[in-house]
Amino acid sequence: MMLFPAIDLVDGKAVRLYKGDYAQMTVYDDDPLNTARKFEADGAMWVHMVDLEGARDGGTPNFETVRRVVEQTGLFVELGGGIRDMAVIERYLSMGVKRVVLGTAAIADGEFTRRAIGQYGPAIALGADVRNGEVAIRGWLELSGMTLDAFCDKYQRMGAQTLICTDISRDGAMVGANRALYADLQQKFAMNIVASGGVSTMEDVRVLAGMGLYGAIIGKAYYTGAIDLEQAIREAAI
Repeated sequence: MMLFPAIDLVDGKAVRLYKGDYAQMTVYDDDPLNTARKFEADGAMWVHMVDLEGARDGGTPNFETVRRVVEQTGLFVELGGGIRDMAVIERYLSMGVKRVVLGTAAIADGEFTRRAIGQYGPAIALGADVRNGEVAIRGWLELSGMTLDAFCDKYQRMGAQTLICTDISRDGAMVGANRALYADLQQKFAMNIVASGGVSTMEDVRVLAGMGLYGAIIGKAYYTGAIDLEQAIREAAI
């Protein structure tokens, strides 16, 4: 299983939200490049980055911060947040981002998402941020009215290869991953499933890896020291 340590961006800084609440934000690093370099030093090969301002408001306000991580590390950069048209996808991929995540756009503009999957294939991942079984959009501030199963079925049929699923109720809460949710997705769908939200113990890492998941994202557990990244990478690879 691939392990993706996460960097969430607001105002060019590495931050974490509590259950998606922008009012409950902690700044962990004024320069996210420092954090990315620490990931790399611990043996990470991938990083999951989210432009939280882009997710909430659209646009690419943290573009230059992402560029620095791409250009000054050897990490495979996966990026979500505010990616809602083909020009933005092209801009990020041309700059060196390896995979972009479509969330709000996948709900709001199915035709755009279909074209993006058709043109860029494995460089497109779908992001399903879930609250009470329903996909949320616009930085988790709104519910879309679409169930997770319907979302996954729709985009698997379109050829999407990677799904990043976040349980919002567990994100940043340090209460453990929703293992039942990921086991269900792994059974129902053929996409590469990435677990996100609440991965907070080494046992979470071991169990998710044992399910055969493609990947898992670690956020707050890294920043608080609850999970040693170097050890977690070794556990995920078993």
